[in-house]
Amino acid sequence: MSRPSLAVRRAVLFLAVAAAATACSTAPADSGTPSSRGSSRPSIDRAVAPLEPSLTVTDPTGRKITVSKQPERIVCLNGLCDDIVTTLGLTPVGTSNPALIKHPALLGEQTGAAVPVVPGTFGSEDVEAIASMRPDLVIGLPGVHDPLREAIERFAPLWTPDPVTWEQSVGYLRALGALTGRVEQARSAEEKFRGKLADAVERTRASGQAGKKVLLMYGSVDSIGVDTTASLKGDLLAKLFDYPFPGKGGDVATASNYNVEELLARQPDVVFVYSLLFSAKDRTLSAQLADNPVWQQIPAVKQQRVHEMHAKLWGSGRGTRSMAAIIDEALEKVPA
Repeated sequence: MSRPSLAVRRAVLFLAVAAAATACSTAPADSGTPSSRGSSRPSIDRAVAPLEPSLTVTDPTGRKITVSKQPERIVCLNGLCDDIVTTLGLTPVGTSNPALIKHPALLGEQTGAAVPVVPGTFGSEDVEAIASMRPDLVIGLPGVHDPLREAIERFAPLWTPDPVTWEQSVGYLRALGALTGRVEQARSAEEKFRGKLADAVERTRASGQAGKKVLLMYGSVDSIGVDTTASLKGDLLAKLFDYPFPGKGGDVATASNYNVEELLARQPDVVFVYSLLFSAKDRTLSAQLADNPVWQQIPAVKQQRVHEMHAKLWGSGRGTRSMAAIIDEALEKVPA
């Protein structure tokens, strides 16, 4: 496979930053300091509300979605879709995230490899190829796939969910469960995830892990992105650990950007990284930063607690399966 052009690589990085910044602009503002939030972190509600099949649902952002029949053939243009579709016991008829769907948390290598890949780059997928998959529903990302809406909706509805909290992610799972008539699968998955997260919160409190400062970052040396507390992964990690990385407002260009000096000032004990690599020759973000003298002073770096994680799982996976896997991996790597 040829190496993507510089323009494509920049576009992928921009979309990652834009997605995080969108979360910053739509999520509620943080209240209190990270330390005070950690000490008074509420328990997770394990209760699951009733759910009924419906051809019209309101998603967590208040948007109403209506389909003419229960969708069975779904094309996934974002990682949340791959996750919730497989969680409901369906298989996407097409995906733009083959590395994610082949992850063991979703379908695994063998089964995932059989899912057709939608050609084209992220945000510029081949609409004719999508149409040839005869979807009942196409699920993409707001802003990124809205320019394709007119063309896609000639043959299928386009839904663009974008959760910024774990509760919203569960809400999208419930919405698709209702639309597909797979309400028991949705409720079962929700109950399982709520239990896992509640148990994890209790474990981190008991073990002392809740007091550890954690950071999740991505990007490049020139543009370090952070999954802030106004993003799904930042919000999730903040439930478990001390996560002192709030969003910086609604400006897409700066909302999730932190420089190395700002990272040092917050003194993270553990750093998780998902590097956006385009070829075997590309260096991971942590490797690019290795010789930076400011980076070398960060506690996590000094203690060799910088972990390069699966980029698609930690970057694109946003459903209950992905979040459950992230919780397990984080608990394993954050010391007591």
